[in-house]
Amino acid sequence: MTAGIGSTGGAEPRPSSHSRLVLVLSAAGFASSFALRSAEPLVGVLAHDLESDPHTVALLSTAFVLPYALIQPILGPVGDALGKERVLVGCLAALTVALIGCSAAPNLDLLFVLRMIAGCAAGGCIPLSLAMLGDQVPLVQRQVAISRFLVAVILAQLLGSTFAGLIEATIGWRGVFAATGIVAALGCATTLFGFDKGKRAPPKSIEIGQAIARYGSLIANPRARLLFSAVFVEGIAIFGVLPYIAPLLSARGEGGPREAGLVLAGFAVGGLLYSLLVPLLLRFLGIYRMLVVGGAICAFALLIVGLASHWPVDCAAFVGLGLGFYMLHNTFQVQVTELTPTARASAVALHAFSYFCGQAMSVAIFGFTLEHLGQFPALALCAAVIFAVGVVTSIRLARPAKPI
Repeated sequence: MTAGIGSTGGAEPRPSSHSRLVLVLSAAGFASSFALRSAEPLVGVLAHDLESDPHTVALLSTAFVLPYALIQPILGPVGDALGKERVLVGCLAALTVALIGCSAAPNLDLLFVLRMIAGCAAGGCIPLSLAMLGDQVPLVQRQVAISRFLVAVILAQLLGSTFAGLIEATIGWRGVFAATGIVAALGCATTLFGFDKGKRAPPKSIEIGQAIARYGSLIANPRARLLFSAVFVEGIAIFGVLPYIAPLLSARGEGGPREAGLVLAGFAVGGLLYSLLVPLLLRFLGIYRMLVVGGAICAFALLIVGLASHWPVDCAAFVGLGLGFYMLHNTFQVQVTELTPTARASAVALHAFSYFCGQAMSVAIFGFTLEHLGQFPALALCAAVIFAVGVVTSIRLARPAKPI
């Protein structure tokens, strides 16, 4: 396995190396996540300026997350072979270029292409970061360590969506995209100079046959199939509504990008709340009960949004949605890092592939159900699905794991 920052071979990494690792990786996670949600509050503005309909513009989210998902089976083996740190820096550099390009896109078609390139580049940031944490942080400390890393990811989502909604009127949507590019450049510089180059293992050749065999062994593992299926369904049930918040609020006469940005920010606030509460949640609920409670919180929040009250109520519901989501998702992430300790980048990559495929499909699926069933039935269906995910995974993951 490629050594990372603070690696000491067979010795257990020192706590100080964990802190430095989390700090550097947090910069990478922040940069990629800041760009992820920044387009969603702008759907109405982009539709007007680029002369398109909101349903088409909402697919900019798919244009980012689908390439993010599809690149994962490639980036996993590449990270295992060439070194996760090297691949991470390269991905952030490409992300910077693509996001700056978005700010100058003259039409919607080119904006879609650049968002796809940005999604591919961002695909190497969080999964490789999680794999590095799995390499160097002992399992007993890992859920808390990953939750600390997620603080940066969640803050980026909070600031990205809020920034886009609040500042668009001042700097325009092009200025918003340019700002995301600057943030990506800062993240790239931090990782470029933050890792200890002297402790990196030399790159190895990429063994395509070995990579395919490794993926085959992962898919053959029942626990892996459960985790990959869970995050796929989770992505569909939770994220389909996000790009539609701005059009739904506008249709109700409750505002535009500003209000949509604040509602979406509630999701990130819920994630921050999770990161603060995770030690207590683990202590009082345990891993498996936390899945049931997280699914129930998500379901209740989606039902509240479905009732179409007022945007501050939606914002409060999104806080609950974020809390419940991270209770589920962070638990799945920790479990994935233990599927195959000898090739964590590949395991986390396949996990991210499943998760972001679900997210990519979610926009079209939710749009279809919204159009044919209406707001409350569509969200009630999502609520039932995510609650079922929490219950089923709680029961199945409690069974002893079969190592690969």
